Amino acid sequence: MPLDLVVNVTIAGVLTGMVYGLMALGLSVIFGVVRVVNFAHGEMMTIAMYAAVALFTLWGVDPFLAAIPVGAAFFALGYLMQAGLINPFITRPEHSQFMLMVAVALIMVNGMLMAFGPDARNVQIGYQLESWELGKILFDKPRVYAAAMALATSGLLFLFFKATLVGKAIRACADNYLGARVVGLNVKHLYALTFGLGSACVAIAGCMMILLVDVTPNLGPSYTLLAFIIVIVGGLGSMTGALLGGVLIGLSEALAGLFIQPSAKSMFGFGLLILVLLFRPQGLMGKKS
Repeated sequence: MPLDLVVNVTIAGVLTGMVYGLMALGLSVIFGVVRVVNFAHGEMMTIAMYAAVALFTLWGVDPFLAAIPVGAAFFALGYLMQAGLINPFITRPEHSQFMLMVAVALIMVNGMLMAFGPDARNVQIGYQLESWELGKILFDKPRVYAAAMALATSGLLFLFFKATLVGKAIRACADNYLGARVVGLNVKHLYALTFGLGSACVAIAGCMMILLVDVTPNLGPSYTLLAFIIVIVGGLGSMTGALLGGVLIGLSEALAGLFIQPSAKSMFGFGLLILVLLFRPQGLMGKKS
């Protein structure tokens, strides 16, 4: 196996993994604060991919520019979902929350099938097949741009939680729900903001992912499962762990496709999950409860 081919595949896997990490970051933020598992996470990402396709088809909007309005729209959607639909289920048993989010996911999948049909959709932009060359090493422009957007979004989210009063209030709700209510924080509003932020993250990741893969309605469940694998590998509730887990999964998929066959990439992701559960159940960056 030529070394330059291995290096190129490794770089592509790491860059794709950063987009995976942003997708999983949204799920990790929601679970870490609201303690609700969003089983419609992948379906929301798929809808964002379709939104990017629609904006490009109708008005020629580049997916990187489309990430701004799509992210804003999904922030509003996530806020309304949490405030109007999920908040009443916060204190209910976990199986009720599970059934609620699975029902939402099924509605989203069937809605996409009705609206767009089963055929794959994509975007064809001018730099789709372009790359930068460093000797025999290639950096695909779409993957580099997507990874840069993922890192920038993640950095802004980290800064929001660390440096703003609202971010600190959300962290307080995550640490002590009852204490946050006692000191007068509007927990329901902060929960809705958190769900909106997580939804915006997955929407931006979807706008980036449309540059890398075609979108079909049935992609949603597979991306939901992938997000779960990433956050478990990285550590439930850990933002840094979500990014690390995304990079590891992207790298393992790329190397599995190179050394074995593309259909084996999921097998390696699940293998990594099993190893983490065996030797570090709390995840690579998670804390023991």
